Amino acid sequence: MTVATGQRPDLGECVTVHSRSEDDTRAFGARVAGALRGGDLLGLRGDLGSGKTCFVRGLADGLGIAAHKVRSPTFTLVNEYGGGRLPLYHIDLYRLNPSPVDRLALREYLDGYGVCAVEWFERLGEAAPHLDVAFTYVSTDEREIVVRADGSRYKAVLTHLRSGY
Repeated sequence: MTVATGQRPDLGECVTVHSRSEDDTRAFGARVAGALRGGDLLGLRGDLGSGKTCFVRGLADGLGIAAHKVRSPTFTLVNEYGGGRLPLYHIDLYRLNPSPVDRLALREYLDGYGVCAVEWFERLGEAAPHLDVAFTYVSTDEREIVVRADGSRYKAVLTHLRSGY
């Protein structure tokens, strides 16, 4: 895994990781989890199979939740995991373009006291402050993960990530 921090002309301040394995992606997710607190929202973006659910397994590891329990919530919409330092709410909007009623039903998770990771975040249709995590294929065994802060609270997460590399 290689990590770069700083400014990118196209994205501004961010942390960029090149993951070469599922273990790298999980380890990075666990590192991110170390800086998270109750009520934090992560917006996960990327193609199918780009590593979003693997990253959430890393978040679970970092929160003290058994990562083997983490499954993609594509068909269930929301998976809730407890037993760690904070609950983890894993939402997948791949099959849903939420209406205002759907977003209202998700409020319990989006505004909850746990950590909420939303796959296909762009489909939520809201501009809520969040940690933006974008996954891009580089090759069959490499992904680029770019983390940006959307909101002042999440700048502290970037600072935490930069301090470890």
